[in-house]
Amino acid sequence: MSANINPRVRLPQKAKPGEIIEIRTLVSHQMETGQRVDGAGARIPRKIINRFTASFNGKTVFEADWQPAISANPYQSFSFRARESGEFKFVWRDDDGVEHTASATLTVG
Repeated sequence: MSANINPRVRLPQKAKPGEIIEIRTLVSHQMETGQRVDGAGARIPRKIINRFTASFNGKTVFEADWQPAISANPYQSFSFRARESGEFKFVWRDDDGVEHTASATLTVG
């Protein structure tokens, strides 16, 4: 399993009041399903990101539970209606309880 977990987020820096924006996220992660075996025949343990949460100014605006069938380096996009300026926080949580985070600021006006 690669230790290089690299969350990336893309959204506009500015939006007009009421504008619907698209937020795109991608995290580098192998997403080992627990179904494969190594060269010695031993099962490779499951290690996936199983939860993604996005919050804006401390309020959850999007969340998803991911299952083993999700691809490696999972991509997630969603829409958001911009009403005020603030900060997004994005959290990816894996099977071991480790959280990987990213943040981004949106200016509305």
